[in-house]
Amino acid sequence: MSNTPANDKWFQNRAEQLIHMEQLKRAELFNGRAAMLGIVIGIVVEGLTGYGIAHQIGLGALVDGYAACRTQFLPFCF
Repeated sequence: MSNTPANDKWFQNRAEQLIHMEQLKRAELFNGRAAMLGIVIGIVVEGLTGYGIAHQIGLGALVDGYAACRTQFLPFCF
């Protein structure tokens, strides 16, 4: 088997693919860990303050409006 330019190009492309997949795997692992940490911190803060995660990120009014709409049987909802 000789090293032809086409063969070298194939090996180079395959190496680039493997490097890209390894980088992607590490990035996804980091994202997953960061998400788990964020959820745990949100739950701890909720336990300490009594405000849910939606209130912590500024969506409390939206959640409160939805709950009021569904519990008071209003004729219209947003």
